Amino acid sequence: MIPSQRHRFQLPPEVHYFNGAYMSPLLKSVEEAGIAGMVRKRNPTQIRSSDFFEETEVVKSLFGQIINGHPDQVAINPSVSYGLESAVRNLPVDNGHTAIVVGNDFPSDYYTICRWCAQHGKQLKVIEAPETRERRGEQWNQRILEAIDTDTAVVLMSSIHWADGTLFQLEEIGKRCREVQAKFIVDGTQSVGARPLDVEACQIDALVCAAYKWLLGPYAMGAAWYHEDFNAGKPIEEAWVNRDNAQDFTSLTQYSSGYTPGAGRYNVGEYSNFILITMFRAALQQILEWKVDNISQYCAVQSAELVMILQRHGFWVEDADARAAHLFGAMLPANMDMASLNEQLAQHNIFVSRRGEAMRISTHVYIEKTDIEAFEYALT
Repeated sequence: MIPSQRHRFQLPPEVHYFNGAYMSPLLKSVEEAGIAGMVRKRNPTQIRSSDFFEETEVVKSLFGQIINGHPDQVAINPSVSYGLESAVRNLPVDNGHTAIVVGNDFPSDYYTICRWCAQHGKQLKVIEAPETRERRGEQWNQRILEAIDTDTAVVLMSSIHWADGTLFQLEEIGKRCREVQAKFIVDGTQSVGARPLDVEACQIDALVCAAYKWLLGPYAMGAAWYHEDFNAGKPIEEAWVNRDNAQDFTSLTQYSSGYTPGAGRYNVGEYSNFILITMFRAALQQILEWKVDNISQYCAVQSAELVMILQRHGFWVEDADARAAHLFGAMLPANMDMASLNEQLAQHNIFVSRRGEAMRISTHVYIEKTDIEAFEYALT
């Protein structure tokens, strides 16, 4: 297992940050890349026409390595909602009457598929979590699998539950979707970069990720992978940079009806952002250097110790095999209220999130023994 990597971040020593699911702290290398990008813009003569494309191709390749997806099928997006809309607007409308989402999923996921259902007369089916604490994750996955049938047009869901870290059996769900010819769209924002995900093994049709959480990148930047079935789709916008002749600046007004190969048509306009794209590149390079498996193992050790502390104080946490290692929810004991707990933790510079009725806790390679000791002390 890799050792603590806190020295690579700018977190003050007195801050105990268990809130990477809200927003990751910035790596020093990513900060330096952003500053270098701003300095570069001081003198535009330093920016060549090839710079609009070369850096983004590297980013696509790096992201593709993380998810086992071909870089030609990767697009650069500014947000999850943008990437999801690119997929949903190109769904077939004649292969089922039902769209499936999980209960209390991230709002952008819900709103995007809800509008598609309204536009095309589809029924939205929400698979709620079981009202039990016994084998909750297992039962929830079973409900999802049982709901997918020949009338299912699409399943759109997060890779893990964004609020409490419940693991979804993506390989089984993807297999079931393929059996009934339903499309499978996944929001990987809360796991990609901290937990292994393979788009081929999970038979995913579209995977969309924001950069600013577990990919350790900047805000307003992200990446999406689209299956080849989307290669002839209609993009949200008609950006010049996505055309097949875009790299020849002398021929831009020789208008072309062709797009860049693969999923290039789904890149957001100005995706070559010379500040954000360099930051994203630095972040992805660091993740690949650490290796996602190593990050996940590190988080598992930290989370296991936190869970034991929480359980000793009466909190309920999902079984280890049904929740993510890097993100989990803790339900409060009956004699404790969330407002008082938040105030108590804040007094000790401990940062977590409240999502629904759970305290959401997330770990990463910057969490050290002193952070866990501070957490335990704050609960006493």
